[in-house]
Amino acid sequence: MRNERARGLTLIELLVVAAIAGLLLSIAVPSYRGYVLRANRTEARTALLSLAAAQEKLYLQCHTYATTLDPGRATACSPVTLRFAARSERGYYAIAVTAADTDAWVATATRATGTAQSADRMCRVLELRSSGEKSARDDADVRTDHECWDR
Repeated sequence: MRNERARGLTLIELLVVAAIAGLLLSIAVPSYRGYVLRANRTEARTALLSLAAAQEKLYLQCHTYATTLDPGRATACSPVTLRFAARSERGYYAIAVTAADTDAWVATATRATGTAQSADRMCRVLELRSSGEKSARDDADVRTDHECWDR
């Protein structure tokens, strides 16, 4: 008769492993989610900077800036229209020119509802002015420039 002890995992050992895994996941998932939201803000910044280049190109042709963005029409001086998408590349942000004339323009990228980016409470809207001034606002309408533009 052999008196060997059975080898394997006990229920307690499995519960300890499951608890440790759960603890690690509870720390890692929110951190990862925050990283993804910050990474997606790059899409808004890229769209606004591309719009800035398009506005300056239009200004060289028409001596004014456009308030109308229309990806389906060619850029034109009369009426002043800029061929530019009103949504960012993956659709996380709505792009708009909120003010424009012969001297300056203001553009915004507002997070789109119903997308993964709608959970980004820190950067509801990013704004870029023709002067190069960058600003941002959170859900409480508090300025969050550093968080949204510099990170």
